Amino acid sequence: LFLYPFLCPAVVLIGESGVGKSNLLSRFTKNEFNHDSRTTIGVEFSTRTVQLGTLTIKAQIWDTAGLERYRAITSAYYRGAVGALLVYDISKHLTYESVERWLKELYDHADPHIVVMLVGNKTDLETLRTVPTEEAKDFAEKNGLLFMETSALESTNVESAFHDVLEAIYKKVASKEVTRGSISAVTLSSPSAMGGESQEEKKPCCKNL
Repeated sequence: LFLYPFLCPAVVLIGESGVGKSNLLSRFTKNEFNHDSRTTIGVEFSTRTVQLGTLTIKAQIWDTAGLERYRAITSAYYRGAVGALLVYDISKHLTYESVERWLKELYDHADPHIVVMLVGNKTDLETLRTVPTEEAKDFAEKNGLLFMETSALESTNVESAFHDVLEAIYKKVASKEVTRGSISAVTLSSPSAMGGESQEEKKPCCKNL
């Protein structure tokens, strides 16, 4: 018997190639880090079920390729997303400089009410930092974004980043202030109505496209 409300949102990871999106995903969903992670081709998918108070959230997370040649493929996944982590590398200022372009592309394709967090990854490279925390934080505030710095390598703030995005999505869904688009289509239900958890890693529980 399932007594708790159940939510199944789609979240995308976007940003330049090499900023650590795949390792953020694997750290969050499997608590793993791959020092030799390859460049993502197209889009990769994973899920994780988390508990926020009495709410069960089965997040489906899409890791998109950062390379230009995959842009037409990856942008299609923005349409069904209700959350996004826009990732840059704190030690490579060029990856931060492209954030505005990524944000525009996201808003061009995604739900206008999508929850977006700006994520400065690789804080383990603090001695090589080229993007000041305050500069990125100010940019996030001016653009209405959540903000956090993380290290997938050291597992710093990875849980917090995803949890904050999922919690913000839940608040939008629960408030019912948004009446159209992908976020309004995400509804609270029971896991039994979705076939339980047995197929969790095999397929998305919600239609994304």
